[in-house]
This record gives sequence, C-alpha cells and structure tokens, in this order.
Amino acid sequence: MAVRELSALEARVLAVLVEKASTVPDSYPMSLNSLTLGVNQKTARDPVMNAGESDVAAALDELKAMSLVNSVSGSRVARFEHNMKRVYGIPGQAEALLAVLMLRGPQTSAELRINCERLHRFADVSSVEGFLEELATREPALALKLPKAPGAREARWAHLLSGAPEIPVGGGASSGASSGASSSSWSSGSARDEELAALRAEVEQLKATVARIQAELGLG
Repeated sequence: MAVRELSALEARVLAVLVEKASTVPDSYPMSLNSLTLGVNQKTARDPVMNAGESDVAAALDELKAMSLVNSVSGSRVARFEHNMKRVYGIPGQAEALLAVLMLRGPQTSAELRINCERLHRFADVSSVEGFLEELATREPALALKLPKAPGAREARWAHLLSGAPEIPVGGGASSGASSGASSSSWSSGSARDEELAALRAEVEQLKATVARIQAELGLG
C-alpha cells in the first residue's frame, strides 16, 4: 500500500462516500453537490466542516490520483465512488470502523460498535476490538489506541490515515500547583465529554431502531 497521509478534508470526503454507499445506496455513486452536503453535515460529524464545492472537487482529484476514488461515467452529472477496501487491503468491517473514526473522531470500542450500526453490525464489542487490533498491528498501522484520558473509563481509538492524532497531555508527575489545577479541569472535562458521546451514541442507536421498525411496518 503506497498511499500518502490524507488531509482532513480528503479523509472526510472518503469517509462520506463509504458511509453513504451503505446508508443511501439509491443515491450512490454520489454527485459533487450531494457529497459536499455530506461533508458539511451537522450531525454525526466531528469536527463539523464548511467546505465549498471547489474544495471538495480538489479533494476528489487528490483521492482519484491515489485510486481511492473513481469517477463514474454514463450520467449527465459526474458521480463518484470510493475504492477504499482494495487500496488499503482491508475487509469491510475494518473499512466501516475507519470511516466512522474519520467522520466522528476518536471513540471507544463501545461507541464504535453503536456508530457503525448502519455500515456494519458487529456482534459484540470484542469483535470491534479484534478488528481495531488488526488495524493497529499492520505495517503501516491504520489505527491507534490512545492513552486513557484522566477520569475516562475506557480508552479511545483513532485512525491514522491522516497521520498521528494529537494526544492531550494529562496529569501525572507535573510540578507546580497551577499545572495540577489544569490537570483536574482537563480530567473532569474529559469524563464529561465521554458521557456526552455515549449519550449521543445511544440516541443514534434509538433512531436507527425506530427507523427499522417504521420500515417493517410500512410507515417510513
């Protein structure tokens, strides 16, 4: 695999193509307009972006140069599809995990299992961790288990397609009272962020369940 590190926008574009191929197959391959809307989507995105169509088009050109995206002919409007599994040499389960990490940022194994629901349904958290470990032990590695943040109950995972993520420096053996106060503040904030992320994940799962029930009852 000889693919350079992706920019934040390139990673987002690729991940949106992976996501929409599973969640809205009738609209896939995607037009530039619909892809831009997916990139700038306000929900299930971290961080939220505000990219223009010209920015997304430039990112597509770069991804096509790496064979990660293909243009689809035969339509009045240019459409695009991803080629992520073949280029990186990964199974669909790993592709789903990487896509969700690119869309939502670092997450715990439990959060990933819930957030991947519409891309791939994992039987349990241990199966998620198994695929993450495989990604982490590849050469080069495609995923990384981050150090557990102070106050956090579980460690989070991050993708490495855009290079090594920034890792917050926690407490520990730091000197000075001011640094101790900073550590305490970071710790409580980190725990709060994790609880909020877990709640968001539960809401997303409930939405998916309701949508599934509506579809079964013909109410969707």
